[in-house]
Amino acid sequence: MNSDSAILAISLFAAFADGSNDDREREHIRRFAESMGADAPDLPRLYQDILFKRITLADAAKALDDLGQRQFAYEMAVCVCDADGVQGGGEKKFLAELKALLGLASDAQSTEAERQADSLAASAATLTLASGPVVTATAAVNEGELDKSILNYAILNGALELLPQSWASVAIIPLQIKMVYRIGKTYGHELDQGHIREFLATVGVGLTSQYLEQFGRKLLGGLLGKVAGKTVGRIGSAATGIAFSFASTYALGQVAKRYYAGGRQMSAQLLQDSFQNLLGPAKQLQSQYLPQIQQKAKTLDAGQIMAMVGGKGL
Repeated sequence: MNSDSAILAISLFAAFADGSNDDREREHIRRFAESMGADAPDLPRLYQDILFKRITLADAAKALDDLGQRQFAYEMAVCVCDADGVQGGGEKKFLAELKALLGLASDAQSTEAERQADSLAASAATLTLASGPVVTATAAVNEGELDKSILNYAILNGALELLPQSWASVAIIPLQIKMVYRIGKTYGHELDQGHIREFLATVGVGLTSQYLEQFGRKLLGGLLGKVAGKTVGRIGSAATGIAFSFASTYALGQVAKRYYAGGRQMSAQLLQDSFQNLLGPAKQLQSQYLPQIQQKAKTLDAGQIMAMVGGKGL
């Protein structure tokens, strides 16, 4: 097992650590593994090996000799565990075991990355969903302004993928939740986090699986140069890493706009089909807005990200 496969395996172990992912989440992960087969021959096999316990967490940890690789693998595992909210008991137990296997019990960098990711997940769990009064059914909606807001969220989430901090990507899903909330409220629907998370899962944007896919595509696109002591987020391979986050956010926003404008009448299948049909054009749109994404990434810092997720701004 090479280092990339080992890191992917550890991330898959993390995705299943809580034991409570529903069938849709597992299906999202399975589809991702299969879709990446041509680019990552090991991924579909790794997925099966982990499900059927043919390889162990210890096997994957042993394949990582370099300290930077072990730190990065642990940071990714923390982010995967935090992607759907504050860690449960199973995830905490898994991370403690992983940290010991990787020999990082006293590693300051790994501890700080874990603290930041956990803090972000805690903020996301209690984020304030508020963007003004609910409009009446007959109130005019400024669709141009709404489209601009969706684009801004997509640019922001693309920019998060260019930051050197691995935990920054944990902010993507909470920001998508805030975007959907704002869209629903614009069309007169008062939503809570439970409804929005269900909406994301129905559309096909899993919580754990979305983060895992973001990570996997960046790794395979060569963006994760941190493992080799380089700077993460080199623009040469940026399209591979950030197109997914930009496109998934943009497509999600447009599907939400159709759904709530139509009085929440779209079937689950129609929601899924609409999202998939919008992903391709959204990925093409990403290249047009790459300069804005790069510029946005230069202006972001940890404090701003925490504040946005916690309910301030946007």
